[in-house]
Amino acid sequence: MLLKISNLSKLYPGGIKALSNVDLEITNGMFGLLGPNGAGKSSLMRTIATLQEPSEGSIFLDELDVLNNKEEMRKVLGYLPQDFGFYPKVSAEDMLHHFAILKGISNKAERKEVCDALLNQTNLFEVKHRYIGDYSGGMRQRFGIAQALLGNPKLVIVDEPTAGLDPQERNRFHNLLSEVGENIIVILSTHIVEDVRNLCTNMAVMNLGQLMFKGKTTEALEQLKGKIYSATIAKEELNDFRGKYKVISTKVSDGKIIAHVLNDSLPGNLFTPVEADLEDVYFSYINVNKN
Repeated sequence: MLLKISNLSKLYPGGIKALSNVDLEITNGMFGLLGPNGAGKSSLMRTIATLQEPSEGSIFLDELDVLNNKEEMRKVLGYLPQDFGFYPKVSAEDMLHHFAILKGISNKAERKEVCDALLNQTNLFEVKHRYIGDYSGGMRQRFGIAQALLGNPKLVIVDEPTAGLDPQERNRFHNLLSEVGENIIVILSTHIVEDVRNLCTNMAVMNLGQLMFKGKTTEALEQLKGKIYSATIAKEELNDFRGKYKVISTKVSDGKIIAHVLNDSLPGNLFTPVEADLEDVYFSYINVNKN
């Protein structure tokens, strides 16, 4: 499968440009769309999912013209939005059967077989009679994936799926997404660098409605090789420090500031070269222009 997005833009009332000339090609497997809140990720996901119209541009899934064949696209799409609504006093089994009917699985025996298989896959079969409102956050997200997989979709979109999950539930969700993404396109939209690092070999970084990087995670790391330096400074030095160097990230340790700086060569004796990781990639595109 190939998802091809060309010259996609979205202008909201008031002149807010959520998407600006987005060009992107995504093939089978896990694809990470990384960016801060407000970067335009959800606008892009909603547009691909045919939930909103772009101001201009095109989207094709293989030969399918997505924007002009919305119903056909929805037949092959699985979608787990950032805010996934559910009826709290309905069991997971009944809710999944309801979604399956909406997906066109009308035969009762077939529907039971499909729903039981998905509840097993998402490790919810033993608790399928419990109300969804009694599920933990991680269990609800796994149920969200179960409904997204109804109808054997060719493309699955998950928008900020691990926000708020504890480490154990995040690991379970990662394992589930890895399994799902073996044979279809799965787009993981998130601001959590760890999710992309653990799951995706291909990625894009988005900010202010624009794609800042697209390619393999290894290529992104290669671009920063030998260009990330670390320095430990006092808190009161930070403002002056930002004025002198391209600071991409800071964190506090033992009352001091550890700053990562982007530079083509060693900036001075104060600095130590460090091996770039995906977090440095992310911050280099998001924060460097704020200095």
